[in-house]
Amino acid sequence: MLRKGHSFNNTFINYVPSMTAVGHASIYTGSVPAIHGIAGNEWFDLETGRMVYCTDDSTTHLVGGEGAPESMSPRQLLTTTWTDELMLATNFRSKVVGVSLKDRAAILPAGHKPTGAFWYDDQSGKFVSSSWYFQNLPAWVEAFNSQQLGQQLLAHEWESLYPAATYGQSTNDQVTWERPFKGAQTTSFPHLVKQRFQTDKGIIRNTPMGNTLILEFAKSAIESYQLGSGNVTDVIAINCASTDYIGHQFGPNSMEVEDAYLRLDQDLASFFKYLDKKIGVDNYLVVLTADHGAAQSIGYLESLRFPTGWLRGKEKVKPLNESLAKRFRTDGLVKAIYNYQVYFDMAKIAANGLDFQAIKAYAIGYLRLEPGVQFVADMDNIAQIAIPEPIRTMMVNGYHFKRSGQLMIIQEPGWFDGPLKGTTHGTWNPADTQIPLIFMGWKIKAGHSNERVHITDIAPTLSSLLNLQAPSGSIGKALHVQLKSD
Repeated sequence: MLRKGHSFNNTFINYVPSMTAVGHASIYTGSVPAIHGIAGNEWFDLETGRMVYCTDDSTTHLVGGEGAPESMSPRQLLTTTWTDELMLATNFRSKVVGVSLKDRAAILPAGHKPTGAFWYDDQSGKFVSSSWYFQNLPAWVEAFNSQQLGQQLLAHEWESLYPAATYGQSTNDQVTWERPFKGAQTTSFPHLVKQRFQTDKGIIRNTPMGNTLILEFAKSAIESYQLGSGNVTDVIAINCASTDYIGHQFGPNSMEVEDAYLRLDQDLASFFKYLDKKIGVDNYLVVLTADHGAAQSIGYLESLRFPTGWLRGKEKVKPLNESLAKRFRTDGLVKAIYNYQVYFDMAKIAANGLDFQAIKAYAIGYLRLEPGVQFVADMDNIAQIAIPEPIRTMMVNGYHFKRSGQLMIIQEPGWFDGPLKGTTHGTWNPADTQIPLIFMGWKIKAGHSNERVHITDIAPTLSSLLNLQAPSGSIGKALHVQLKSD
């Protein structure tokens, strides 16, 4: 892709928190949480007083799965996507399909009225959907599920693709900051996943074979819907999520992550060869990007004596509430610290006639003295706080009045709120917010650009290339991708 495509080498996320669902929404809307409303993977809803998952929809039910009936749809997404705009432009003659191991990564990219969205169900080991799209799974999905491809892909243990000595981008195979598989005594290869799949179908997510599975499912979708065979543009939005799961478990410098990308490279080569044969060379456009990056494991940074540490936001709620109670004589004023944001109990504050501005000021003073905290901002008065750019704008872009906490915490570089083993993401720092962006195929001339661009530029660029109206909340700019006819 780097040889044949056009790469934007300095592409950044321009909001915080840099969470998964936010990234998917921003790629496809050209917008930010303040506008598209996907303020995190989940958030504390100020109207209902409960935690809300990004694709929750109680009016729908799971189609094709087992166990508890999940309720999923794109209803929480407040703007159109460029895939929505494509459907509108072609009077719904186009076909749009979203596929992923993750529900949110299939649902949000596909938009509000796609041909379908499908994701992997850990209970059954099958691909499922929602009644938002279908009352019953399409026959082709049932046929794919009947192959039990997941079991075939995990018919062998996860061994490294190449000899260990060749993994030059990795730390040692056995290190203390990696999280082992449940029941395993080691974090080194080989990983004994074959037998575990029988009782834990979700384990395939944490192996490179999860990416293989989703790309095979994508091929079936292309065949079944005959994507690319008509006289209008069709879209398949594919999320290869296993790199994320493996990164969370082992950290970005692990042999497991390097192995996952070596295998993904092979899987993508196979997939592109399939598209060349099915659709024709240069008859399709591929855009490769990511919904976020990943921080270095804290244990790894500690071993190098780099600045780092854990914020542990949830652990700060109780002492903060105790301190607030002494000052304002009311317990439980803070409902949660989540997504680096402080959510207050607004009903309790109003019922007790408390001064909310004074409460926020006191909480800011308390939190600013906590280890690892660099800035704390009252999002109603952020213009008055000395925070350098681009961090200030990222905070404003990430703040949705009804779905975000009233205070936002910015941690010191190297610090994050995450697990003791493995790693996570969500901060403003480049490790979490610099992402790849490559356009390859149809009309694209090979090249690269080093200008700073943003995740919100992807949707307007694709809208421009396809002669579409930009999505309803788009704030990005159309990038200049060199075309062969230029």
